[in-house]
Amino acid sequence: MDDKPRVAFVDDDPRLRSLIAEELFDEGVHPLACSTGQELLDCLAAERIDLILIDLMMPVMDGLSCLRHLNEHTENIPILVVTAFNDEVKRQESMENGATDYIVKPDLFERLPELLDRHLKHPRQTNEID
Repeated sequence: MDDKPRVAFVDDDPRLRSLIAEELFDEGVHPLACSTGQELLDCLAAERIDLILIDLMMPVMDGLSCLRHLNEHTENIPILVVTAFNDEVKRQESMENGATDYIVKPDLFERLPELLDRHLKHPRQTNEID
């Protein structure tokens, strides 16, 4: 097993999952893509996870429900809500339910290096070739 930081993310959009996985890999972390909240919970039970990115709008188990479950059953794993909603009420509700940060999707890729540096306990090395 490699010692790269492991970042799980959940989003029901397969294209966005692919883009996030590629960006995380380029940033030197091991991406764990999940398409549902339940898949994320199963992944968390089976693997070490250092950081979680979670969408709010998902079928079956929405992001807030998943966030509440994570908040009750995990400790010391930063959870970043990544959503299309730039909504102060959703932001507040997310933070009250255990989110560490709230990021609007259009800002994610620009902010990703800084977010990883701030929230990961394990050092990372980018896979980019200068």
